[in-house]
Amino acid sequence: MKLAEALALRGDTQKRIAQLRARIVANAHYQEGDTPVEDAAALLAEVELAVGELEVLVRSINATNSAIQLEIAPKSPSGGRRRQQSGAATASEVTMTDALARRDSLRLRHSILVEAADAAQDQGMFRQMRSELRQISALQVPDLRAQADTLARELRELDAQIQQANWLNDLVEG
Repeated sequence: MKLAEALALRGDTQKRIAQLRARIVANAHYQEGDTPVEDAAALLAEVELAVGELEVLVRSINATNSAIQLEIAPKSPSGGRRRQQSGAATASEVTMTDALARRDSLRLRHSILVEAADAAQDQGMFRQMRSELRQISALQVPDLRAQADTLARELRELDAQIQQANWLNDLVEG
């Protein structure tokens, strides 16, 4: 099984567990004289098996992510990545786990920059009278947008590498 298939199976298993949990809660009580729609005890047994399957799957995914090596381009001083040029620093090898952590931090940085640019952008606030105080942006919106674009490109490139590795690497049995 490829890593990408295991990741899809993990998502399906997590959804199944969530559905079973909801069904257990819905059938935990029933009115005297009625019969429950489903047997809550049987659902508990089923969810226990699903959680066990999930645990084995997550261990294998984690073992695989620790074993996979990806070549990542060096970061540029601005936080983005440089295009490879003659004399430029070479790519470094990192584990998939490191690449996933990098992707998460890039997503967070990108969302913060976009949110900051949106908040700093002139929202068309007009003054009714000259005596009203003007709202002035504390940040340079074009610079924030440029930084966000650089991070978005880096994020896309890294995500493509991660997706490629997911389909090229077999799952390590954990």
